[in-house]
Amino acid sequence: MNTYETTFGNNSAAEALPEERAGFIRKTYLHLAVAILAFVALEAFLFVSGAAYTIMSTLRLGGSMSWLIVLGAFMGVSYLANSWANSNTSKPMQYLGLALYIVAEAIIFVPMMFMAASFGGGDVIVKAGIVTLGLFLGITSVVFLTRTDFSFLGPIIAIGGFVALGFIVASILFGFSLGSLFAFVMVAFAGTAILYETSNVLHRYHPTQHVAASLTLFAAIALLFWYILSIFSSRD
Repeated sequence: MNTYETTFGNNSAAEALPEERAGFIRKTYLHLAVAILAFVALEAFLFVSGAAYTIMSTLRLGGSMSWLIVLGAFMGVSYLANSWANSNTSKPMQYLGLALYIVAEAIIFVPMMFMAASFGGGDVIVKAGIVTLGLFLGITSVVFLTRTDFSFLGPIIAIGGFVALGFIVASILFGFSLGSLFAFVMVAFAGTAILYETSNVLHRYHPTQHVAASLTLFAAIALLFWYILSIFSSRD
C-alpha cells in the first residue's frame, strides 16, 4: 500500500544531539498516534454520514474494473502524499500530505470494514485493531532495544511489494481469491515493513522529518491492519 520511499536529509536523527533525537522520536510517535485517531474518526464519520454506502454502491456498479481504478488512484495519491510529507520547504505541505494519506486510507478501507462488519460486527474490527497494535508495539520494541539498523530490508520490501501488487492485480483481473495464506504472508510483509520503517526513524530520518516518518509508519500499520482484519473476517 505504500512505496516505502523517503527523501532523507543530510544529517540523520542518529547523528543529532540526544535531546534533538529524543524530540524527533517523540514528535514522530505523537503524530502517528494522531494519524491513527484521525483515521478511526474519519472511518466512523464515513459510515455514520452514509458516505461509506455511497462508496460501496459506486464500487459495485463498476465491478472489478472499479477496484483497479481505486487501486491505481490510491497509489497515485500515496506517491503525492509522500512527496508533500517530505517537503523540505513547507511545513503546511508536510501536514497536508499526511492528511491526504489518512483520507485515502479511510476511503480504501470502506469495503474491508463492510466485510468485517457483516462477518462479526464491531468485535472483529476491535480484535483486529488490538492484535495490530500489539504486533506493532512488539516489533517497535525489538528495534528500540537492539538499536539494529534494518535498512538492508529495503530491497526485499521493494521486491516483495511489487510481487504482492502483481498478485492483487491478477486476482482482480481474473476473479480469483487470494485466500488466507496470502493474507498471512502479507501480515509478515507488513511486519517487516514496520521493522524497516522503525529502524529508519532511528537511523535515517532527519530530525525535522517527523511528519514524513509518522506517515510511513502509519502506512505500514494500515497495511498490517488490513490483512489482520482480512484474516479475522475470513469464513474459511
